[in-house]
Amino acid sequence: MMNAQDIKNGTCIRLDNQLYFCVEFLHVKPGKGNTFMRTKLKNVVDGRVIERRFNIGEKLEDVRVERRPYQYLYADGGDDIFMNQETFDQVPISKDLVTGSEYMKEGDIVEVVSDASTNTVLYAEMPMKTILKVTYTEPGIKGDTATNTLKPATVETGATVRVPLFVNEGELIEVDTRDGSYVSRVKA
Repeated sequence: MMNAQDIKNGTCIRLDNQLYFCVEFLHVKPGKGNTFMRTKLKNVVDGRVIERRFNIGEKLEDVRVERRPYQYLYADGGDDIFMNQETFDQVPISKDLVTGSEYMKEGDIVEVVSDASTNTVLYAEMPMKTILKVTYTEPGIKGDTATNTLKPATVETGATVRVPLFVNEGELIEVDTRDGSYVSRVKA
């Protein structure tokens, strides 16, 4: 058990039989009345964010989580198979628990967050940015770089990314795995 004033960003708590991560907190001391904590909590299962107020001294059930690097091996139906980098155990994780899975290629290292007490996987997270090769896109026209116009490009994982007109097939690009946006072109 922990006190409400101990909540920080990244703290995991159990609330109404569901797990939540704190994404934002604010210690509020109004002119009148008691001090309280205003928080934004993200549901581990469905990703919804809720706002919740806790009184100072209120007891909350904290959950100890472990973050470990796992290597992506292959897809198997509705699951992705990962290998623990320390024990070399292979673990299946459901595709909907992996954020940015459409930009994941074999050999990528992801961070798997699991509940330490029950050893169940809560979610797996790709690094914020990854480098992918463009496998198909319409050819760009020389000198067509003055505008911020974007075109669709298919990358090696099969996902479609909107890229600037000057990006061609075979080039490496950096992609933000949170929203699938183009970041920059990478020199090979």
